Amino acid sequence: MKADRALASATYSKVDRHIIPFLFMCYILAYLDRVNVGFAKLQMAKDLSLSDAAFATGAGLFFIGYFFFEVPSNVLLKKFGARMWIARIMISWGVISSAMMFVTNEWTFYAMRMILGLAEAGFFPGIIFYLTLWYPSRQRSTRTAWFVSAIPLAGVIGNPISGWTMDQLTGVAGVAGWQWLFLVEGIPSILVGFWVISYLDSSISEAKWLNEEQKALLIRNLDAEERHKAEHRLVDAFKNGKVYALCAIYFTLMIGLYGIAFWLPTIVKAFGVKGYLDVGLISAIPYGVATVGMLLVSRHSDRTGERRMHYVLNVSAGALGLALSGVYASNPVLSIAFISIGTMGVIGSMPLFWPIPSAFLTGTAAAAGIGIVNSIGNLGGYVGPNVPIWIKQVSADPSAALYAIALILLVGAAITLFLNPKSVNIQPAPALEADTSSSSAA
Repeated sequence: MKADRALASATYSKVDRHIIPFLFMCYILAYLDRVNVGFAKLQMAKDLSLSDAAFATGAGLFFIGYFFFEVPSNVLLKKFGARMWIARIMISWGVISSAMMFVTNEWTFYAMRMILGLAEAGFFPGIIFYLTLWYPSRQRSTRTAWFVSAIPLAGVIGNPISGWTMDQLTGVAGVAGWQWLFLVEGIPSILVGFWVISYLDSSISEAKWLNEEQKALLIRNLDAEERHKAEHRLVDAFKNGKVYALCAIYFTLMIGLYGIAFWLPTIVKAFGVKGYLDVGLISAIPYGVATVGMLLVSRHSDRTGERRMHYVLNVSAGALGLALSGVYASNPVLSIAFISIGTMGVIGSMPLFWPIPSAFLTGTAAAAGIGIVNSIGNLGGYVGPNVPIWIKQVSADPSAALYAIALILLVGAAITLFLNPKSVNIQPAPALEADTSSSSAA
């Protein structure tokens, strides 16, 4: 038994080291290319005569394109294999993201954002599904947290880089800083996309870096868990009511995420901060807090096997943080402190959420179910950037948008309370040869 546990621990640590840092790097690039438009807005809005409403529409149109191709993309990933399909996604989105530098007006802005969404569709749910091919449910939240922590770290690293790029390259070769921003942050996605082809394996059996004993252990642990899941056909995902409840919950979470992501640089600049680099450094603070909080909460969730109340309490704390940041909007220090709590509540809830679909779905149903939840839920990415615009029409309070987003997050927490704990929490898995949920990818 001791030898078995040692083998399992060594095997999962090896998988962690090989897979997680690489996926983490890929998602940093994905998230930067998706939200760097929030930083580019600080210049391009004036250059292209974009109103706040036009910017919010263009930012949100990404998620409309994303919606239409999300489920097909995830099903195709399962059919053609993760290696080639993820590479295709990264290369195509890198090319289109770089081409954003050629936007000339609001209509080309709308078109390019829509096309970028089509190109990136399937990446995030594809990775979530990919993790199910390596890790059983009890070990998945911590690994998902390491992967999803790319979102706040993209803010920690990306915002200062975006600010520096716009400060230093504005006017170089007659090109605007926002144009350089899209080019500089798009090219790495293309290069890493080609790297995916030689690095990732589509299944355990393809992994030449594992020996046969290690492969057998991973497969046994997955098979032991899959035997307890009845829903594995494509149609099962579309028929399951829990899938649509998760869509609603994730929809509210994405409103919070992108309401923060697309407007945070503008909020910080409104404090009177001068210089794009300084805006980037201050904007990085909430993401740094979110990174630490996410890892701590998800690790505790893995250890206890409890998902539902972890999600409810964490996202509710985030809602309170956003509301208080609005209350203290006139005090930059307190406002940023509470936005940090809000950001942790939103981003930190993602690794608690994503192990849930695969707790009751398997096979093609898992691929489709994850795609359905992500595509419908990500429509909240269209709503989030538009909330401040819509709220302005009914309230003159500049903090009203933060209150509205906080209320929406609480609605998602309330829906989560109605989920059956037995279907979303992780049940004991006696066949699992070792519980290595506390191991890290470091």
